[in-house]
Amino acid sequence: MLEFYDFITYSFFAIQIGHTFFPTQSEYSSLMLSLVTFGAGFITRPIGGVVLGIYSDRIGRRPAMLLSFSLMGSAILMISLTPSYEAIGLAAPIIVIAARMVQGFALGGEVGPTTAYLLEIAPPERRALVVAWQPTSQQIAATAGALVGFILSKTMSPEALDAYGWRIAFLLGVVCLPFGFWMRRTLPETVPRAESGAANFEKSSHFALARRYSRVIMLALMILASGTISTYVTQYMTTYAQNTLHVAPPVAFATSLVSNGIQIIGALLGGWLADRFGRKPVMIVPQVIALIMTYPTFSWMVEVPGTSSLLFGFSLLSLIGSLPYTAFYATFIEALPRQIRGGVFATAYAVAIAAFGGTAQLVVTWLLHVTGHPLAPAWYLLLAGVVGLVAMSLMPETAPGKTSR
Repeated sequence: MLEFYDFITYSFFAIQIGHTFFPTQSEYSSLMLSLVTFGAGFITRPIGGVVLGIYSDRIGRRPAMLLSFSLMGSAILMISLTPSYEAIGLAAPIIVIAARMVQGFALGGEVGPTTAYLLEIAPPERRALVVAWQPTSQQIAATAGALVGFILSKTMSPEALDAYGWRIAFLLGVVCLPFGFWMRRTLPETVPRAESGAANFEKSSHFALARRYSRVIMLALMILASGTISTYVTQYMTTYAQNTLHVAPPVAFATSLVSNGIQIIGALLGGWLADRFGRKPVMIVPQVIALIMTYPTFSWMVEVPGTSSLLFGFSLLSLIGSLPYTAFYATFIEALPRQIRGGVFATAYAVAIAAFGGTAQLVVTWLLHVTGHPLAPAWYLLLAGVVGLVAMSLMPETAPGKTSR
């Protein structure tokens, strides 16, 4: 949660960060430069996924998780304390870009080891629910970031929020880092020391084993791309509501707060349902419903922008759309042997995130700019949703007692 809070909070304050580090005469140019820097954090995520993921398979989950946590802490401190462009000139955006790349490396190597760890400590009949805490922690982080943004936007003037308010949000994450580091040091290891030392397979054998699961990996990449686009378009709603729908900042932050909060429920509910009914039904049925709902929901928000349409409409869409991906997390990690779980999951996740997460907000901003049509995010979500549905229908059923190939 702490790592994702530090990474995601940037998107909530993209406008304010753009004013601080990328001042230009054009509001659009400032925002785009800020979002490009947000995307820079995705470039290094595949590298972190490969390096830290394989490290977790060979040495252990806990050392990999501690290393990624330390790197994330250093990067968030850099962003929080970097002076503005007006104070130190070009050095400011360079430092911020470098920090975002360190964040990306850390987070790229975070998801694989932690997801594998959750599966390995869980009883078979509750694997999906336990693994659900991975996406749930991401939603808790996003909700915390939106809550902080909402409180700051309600209590500070726009000028103060631009000047230093966004730094407060980042520093709150810094304060929590020592607790997170201490907590991870106490976790039991799930990769036996004998296995990590004796097996000690060569790098080539790691990739050779992964090639046997190429079909599942390709389907997983498609699903991850779909889910990533949905996630980061959701995180963009604060900016979309302010820039496109022209609602007040408190309403915009409240939309992100409520929708992310509801996705916490959706992620856990998806895990519980996947343990009860199997992985595939919980992936496919909600995905179909979300596809049917997307365009009407965005049309409502555009035609009647305000508290009711944004909070109720988008929150309901967020709840249904979050159900399939918890079941998918369990499916993908169950389909992989322990020797490659951390590395393959981290790499696939990071590649999909880098390609589609880092570009999602840029693509939506660009589509809105070139088409002038406020429904552009819905078009992108529909395309991503269809790709995800096709891949979900082709994934194997991996739930204990219901397995199939």
